[in-house]
Amino acid sequence: MNRIARLLFAKGIIAVFIGIIFFGSTTRLEAIPAFARKYKTACATCHNNWPELNDFGRAFKMNGFKFPKDDDQFVKDPPLMLGAEAQKEQFPYSIYPGELPIIPIAFRYSGYMTYTSPQPADFTAANGYAPSTTLFSPNTFTIIAAGSFGPSLAFWIDNDLSAGGSGAQGGLGDGYIKANNFLGYAFHVPQNDLNVRFGQFEPDLPFTVARTINLSSYAIFDEAAIAANGTTNNPLVIDVPQTGVEFGGYPNKGNTWWSVSLFDGENSVYGLAAPTTGHNSKDIYVHLQQRFNLESDPSVRKEVQASGTTGVRDHTSLRFDAFGYYGRNELNQDGKLVPGQPTFHEPFYRVGGAFDYKFRNRFELYGLAEYGHDRNHQVNPDGTLSPTSPVTFSGGFVEAEYWVYPWLVGMMRYDAVDSPSDQQLGVSRYDTRSMYEPELEILVRPNIKIEAQYTFNFEQPVPNTTTFYRQNQLITGVDYVF
Repeated sequence: MNRIARLLFAKGIIAVFIGIIFFGSTTRLEAIPAFARKYKTACATCHNNWPELNDFGRAFKMNGFKFPKDDDQFVKDPPLMLGAEAQKEQFPYSIYPGELPIIPIAFRYSGYMTYTSPQPADFTAANGYAPSTTLFSPNTFTIIAAGSFGPSLAFWIDNDLSAGGSGAQGGLGDGYIKANNFLGYAFHVPQNDLNVRFGQFEPDLPFTVARTINLSSYAIFDEAAIAANGTTNNPLVIDVPQTGVEFGGYPNKGNTWWSVSLFDGENSVYGLAAPTTGHNSKDIYVHLQQRFNLESDPSVRKEVQASGTTGVRDHTSLRFDAFGYYGRNELNQDGKLVPGQPTFHEPFYRVGGAFDYKFRNRFELYGLAEYGHDRNHQVNPDGTLSPTSPVTFSGGFVEAEYWVYPWLVGMMRYDAVDSPSDQQLGVSRYDTRSMYEPELEILVRPNIKIEAQYTFNFEQPVPNTTTFYRQNQLITGVDYVF
């Protein structure tokens, strides 16, 4: 796309969304989030399109929310020191000194206008009437606290004060403390090669859902295993925060990434739902990642970020991931599912791979594939149990992002899930359900975004009929942080 074409395209987009800008952003916001205040720097230092991290933001996160080099020289809002440097030499005969960040608080708010394709009369009769258009629906109001307690301890807490509508109940998302360079001093392990975090957090997925730039989640991550024929009832989804402990590290200058997590295995949607499974053993999750820096200049490859005629930019790179989740679903704890039978277990696993190709700050192409498998049982006429066909599903997504300008990003995603059980349970018309989702994001200011996404959805059956319905939807609105 040449310069004139890009300019005309940008003006057209602005014309389309100018009304939304006035509607969704009536108050001018001057404040910026906690890390930007601490270092007196712009959001673009760590983000190309927040909350997505650029190379510097990735290094900042890996280093425990500190600058990768000479952090003390860049801090403009110094922390409160808890103790003196001399106490380090007196340890263990004194408390090891620490620090408190000064007001490490930020807020995020979003709300959207929606248009959904009109429902068939039969669908309305079965599910009730729902208007096709809502002019504005509050989505989430979130408080975020994050920072460091010194050179090797970091913390993160985010809590939705309200979600899913004005005054609706929110809940805790991630809330953890992380020790960077865990036991590194004692065993001479290089910085950040062995870390541990403890608390509640989203599994270390190849692509985060908790801090995604998309207006909708990835369908494969939200897939649960429910048997159409059999006993399997495992609504656990892989992208919801869980409680546990994680060991991980980022050797090879962060180009290699590994983590091993031990979870309680009971998750809920931000605290709103009851635990989805009953475990008497813990679940384990493993993630391995290798990133290849494709910059031709060896000296540039060694830097945190590349640079060129237009300034600092991301490295051109190619990344591969592999991940796996294993657990045991405990059923019939109260004897109601299969009367007369004891509690029984159905092991399950999720495995997958991913890739991410990034060309500077202009283009990114990434995707993921996942396979799920749950052991299943059938109830015999005499009330006993015997193994039967497992519940399985597979699928993934491919997404592309293109920066027309640093403030104008076009995106396209394709989601697909193949689940015979879902088709039999009436979730979709076919075993495979597919979704196309073009999206546009405009950074009106570094901390204010106008977003629009259209979802061309799969066919779902209208209850008690032979007809089918596509619940296509347009979402557009405002998202800002301060």
